[in-house]
Amino acid sequence: MTWQEFIHMGGYGAYVWSAYALTAVVLIWNLIVPLRRRREVLARLRRWYDQETGR
Repeated sequence: MTWQEFIHMGGYGAYVWSAYALTAVVLIWNLIVPLRRRREVLARLRRWYDQETGR
């Protein structure tokens, strides 16, 4: 099996590789979005705490 055959996947290469790409995008999205959201929530809580305590 050559690299070209591997990438072509018996004629299904476009489907297979696009499925892998979409899966990778979703997994990365599922890592990044909660981290960003957590940072935003913590910043909001810090601002609220500072206002409540008069800092």
